[in-house]
Amino acid sequence: TEIRGATMALIGALHPIATALVAGPLLGERFRGRQWIGFLLGAGGVALVAGIGAFDLGRPAGIAWAVGSIAALAGGTLYHARFCRDAPLIGANTVQLASAAVTAWAFTWAFETPHAVWTPGMVAALAYLTFGVSLGAMALLLYMLRQGEAGRAASNFYLVPGVTALLAWAFLGEDLPAAMWPGFALTMAGVWLIRRRA
Repeated sequence: TEIRGATMALIGALHPIATALVAGPLLGERFRGRQWIGFLLGAGGVALVAGIGAFDLGRPAGIAWAVGSIAALAGGTLYHARFCRDAPLIGANTVQLASAAVTAWAFTWAFETPHAVWTPGMVAALAYLTFGVSLGAMALLLYMLRQGEAGRAASNFYLVPGVTALLAWAFLGEDLPAAMWPGFALTMAGVWLIRRRA
């Protein structure tokens, strides 16, 4: 069920657009023409950063899991915006993380053989994923949902591939593809158009 990182990034670029499309009828959010252009620019920028030529449909099960995860993320974003916008951030994040932990545990035991090699790098990565992503990034997303529209908050996900490429260059010594810079610039322009007030 493995898929390439570039393929996952491109599928992930569907999240902001899907959220914005459903946020209209579900939440009454309205986006102007320039914001829809921003959504398209963001997706195009992700395609450049990830490498559109790297898109691989050779693993249907992996694609299905990836699309399912994006659908779940969009659904969770919309659900929170519709029913939990005023929930306390710590409580909302706790419920989200606890339910995710139970789900991940169930899938791990059903489909994997749990095994970990505890190295300093593994501990550092786990600490980053716990505090930087699970606690920090999710709390920030919930805060943005409280302050504004779901589609505008979701647009920040367009920045993930570019920032990831920069971090991989800075900390792992990976090469930056030539298309990364124009792709990241396109993505930032798209997010700016989406988030800019009239």
